Amino acid sequence: MSKEGGLGAPTRHPIPWNDPDFLDPEKIDDELRRVFDICHGCRRCFNLCDSFPRLFDLIDDSPSGELDSVDSAGFKSVVDACTFCDMCFMTKCPYVPPHEFDLDFPHLMLRYRAAEQSRGETSFRETQLAKTDRNGKWAGLVPGLANWATATDNFGMRNMLADLGGIHPDAALPKFHGKTFMDRAADSPTVNKDAPAFGRKAVIYATCFANYNEPAMGTAARAVLAHNGVDTKVVYPACCGMPQWEQGNLEQVAKNAEKVAAEMMDWIDQGNAVIALVPSCALMLKFEWPLLLPGNEDVRRLSENAYDITEYMVALAKEAGLAPGLAPLEGGVTLHLACHARAQNMGAKGAEMLRLIPDTKVTVVERCSGHGGAWGIMEDNFEVALKVGKTAARQALKADNAWVVSECPLASTHLRQGMERLAPAEGPAVPRTTAHPILLLAKAYGLQEIEE
Repeated sequence: MSKEGGLGAPTRHPIPWNDPDFLDPEKIDDELRRVFDICHGCRRCFNLCDSFPRLFDLIDDSPSGELDSVDSAGFKSVVDACTFCDMCFMTKCPYVPPHEFDLDFPHLMLRYRAAEQSRGETSFRETQLAKTDRNGKWAGLVPGLANWATATDNFGMRNMLADLGGIHPDAALPKFHGKTFMDRAADSPTVNKDAPAFGRKAVIYATCFANYNEPAMGTAARAVLAHNGVDTKVVYPACCGMPQWEQGNLEQVAKNAEKVAAEMMDWIDQGNAVIALVPSCALMLKFEWPLLLPGNEDVRRLSENAYDITEYMVALAKEAGLAPGLAPLEGGVTLHLACHARAQNMGAKGAEMLRLIPDTKVTVVERCSGHGGAWGIMEDNFEVALKVGKTAARQALKADNAWVVSECPLASTHLRQGMERLAPAEGPAVPRTTAHPILLLAKAYGLQEIEE
């Protein structure tokens, strides 16, 4: 007998991306219609990303009010709105595996985009934006010029960037640095031999964002870990592939996964934990890569030894205890729980980590920021992204704390823009924002000040 919803923990199937049926347009359409009909009858996800309102409007505005009279051409707008946050799968849908309906909405959107990619339908500008390593290296050669050209108050250049790249002129973009995190890694912090956790070793997977755009995240993480007795090295073989994942370029993601996992094996064999600084990257290492390459032993071992930085710090505190020296953060902190941190199914580790700081108020915001990686900066999406993130921005303002931070650096920036739009009409001044909670932990230890 069929059950209404499932109580089992969500599970996911390996992604059969090399199976010819995976890219077959008719089979994809059949599966879209099967899944969309289930979603139509449920509608629990109406307040997540814009995919679901678009789907339900398509159906409600159709001649029959049912899926049977919806043209398949309309499905693309639903797919295009998916940001792969995984919140429908992890927190809302009662029909995910092991339920017999076997519904995995994000991975079905991924399949649709993979088919588009295989047909050469991914736009040139989207493909170029996803080349984060190349873009970071090029911009790092002239960081002052790159940051000047991409500043939101540079109206001429931003309008040109909108025309050429499709990026909304009001969307705040990441800054670039001439000295990357990998460059700075040559200067290793002194390891505190008196710390309770002294003797532990970890290798930090730099991630493209921390390496090129926010190296202070990396130096803060190393400083905090060294103060707590953990000896760290920094490696960056390649990007985790999340930008290509968003476009359905699974072949490139697999190549990156194989390269990174192979390089990590020696470090793991030497007893190092692997720490990712950005939750999207940790999600790829721990969950998505093993589904993409289920037979790859290196990928499996890496997934078992990979940690999000907040997850690692909380485990360190529980297992060994933290080194002394933490001072309160005046004015309190509002933490946005990033979707890809939640999707790791590890609990609210960012909040747990910040609560290790004594006498510091920590307010948690669980609603989506709306950013969705590169999705939220595009002309077609920026205003929608702000609308989706409006509740989170309003909650962050209402908390009236001195700091607002997200585990996702892009979400931190996007929330700041959302708060700036709300602040004049809705009261308190916009709090200071920073890219990641590890920066606040380093500040509380007096190890590193936060750059403006």
